[in-house]
Amino acid sequence: MPSGQPPRPARPAASSPAPPSDQVPVPPLPAEPPSAVPPSEEPPSVRARPAGSSPGTVPPPTTNPSPDEHSPRIERPAPVSRSRAHVGTRPPTYDAEPTALPAADPDDLDDLVADTVLDGARYGACTVRAVSLRGDSARYRGEPRRDALLTARFGTGEHALLLVAMATGARARPGAHRAAAEACHWIGRAVGRSHARLVEDIRDGRRGDLKSGLHRLTDRSLGKLRASASEQGVDPGEYAASLRCLLLSADPECRTRVFFGVGPGGLFRLREGEWQDIEPQVAEVKGEPVLGFGSPPSETPEGDRLTMDLGIPTPPSPYEPAPEPPREPFRFRTSVARPGDTLLMCSGGLADPLRGEPELGEYLAERWSRPDPPGLAAFLADSQVRVKGYADDRTAVAVWEA
Repeated sequence: MPSGQPPRPARPAASSPAPPSDQVPVPPLPAEPPSAVPPSEEPPSVRARPAGSSPGTVPPPTTNPSPDEHSPRIERPAPVSRSRAHVGTRPPTYDAEPTALPAADPDDLDDLVADTVLDGARYGACTVRAVSLRGDSARYRGEPRRDALLTARFGTGEHALLLVAMATGARARPGAHRAAAEACHWIGRAVGRSHARLVEDIRDGRRGDLKSGLHRLTDRSLGKLRASASEQGVDPGEYAASLRCLLLSADPECRTRVFFGVGPGGLFRLREGEWQDIEPQVAEVKGEPVLGFGSPPSETPEGDRLTMDLGIPTPPSPYEPAPEPPREPFRFRTSVARPGDTLLMCSGGLADPLRGEPELGEYLAERWSRPDPPGLAAFLADSQVRVKGYADDRTAVAVWEA
């Protein structure tokens, strides 16, 4: 018998039919001793079959290598912490995944809103990740996502301008998701038509021109939202939305990031592993005027005493328009990014738990302080880490500086 071939198996007993000549039973492979390395991580020399051998051929045993010989080995990857479902002492009340879909109108399917929107890009020195998630409460009740997200690029090359806009409709109001989407579209059109001038102002650092110009564009966009409410016969106070925007230049030499908007939310910066709350604070005088500080005098110049205010409303003058309800103050901030920074703009659904649950901030700081920005799937997983007591929609955009 030629050497190198395994012995031919014994002929089966007469009681069992002989296999066809073209099918030769293959002897089972000998059991291998248990190894600490899983089969998927064994060296190629163990898993590979010698060239020219049949599938049933067992490779000859290898001799122990001498100290001068080194067999190839695969290094184990460093352990990577996986995303968590929630933080805090107790899990949230609602399920982690969507439960019910919003009701649909067969004649108005364009009104449907997806449960989750995910987007991203890389321009200049920054990598952008953006997400909008329906909150646990809305998922359970089958309500549409009230948050809207818009990511857009205007222009080309180094003169391009990136806009990320997010809006949140009024709580418990019909059509809140439509108002949020309209707010994003109006500000997107306004910024897109003025993007050339905005790019110049950002690159030249004209902070005053930026603030006044963006304030005007914001007022104009929200004014069109109120006009849309009037056309629909809806109270403008109910068909309203908060609006937060971020402008990024595609020029790799420009590190100026511009934030502006109206309404609650959060603006944070992750620098050297620590979160910084850089939300612009608006100074407001709250409460009634204090005597001697902005309040009317107690008597007239003629000596007549003023009577007490009984709270009776004064009828509107026919010669003056009715006063509008108080509006949210305009917020604006410019910041110069450093290499390694991460800038986070988010709606109240993420800003509130970040401020209220330190463990969430610590977890996201560890995840987002790594050298490379996360991919879209990893960013989505990090953004939906839940906290008990916070079940609103979450919309966030994060910018990693190269």
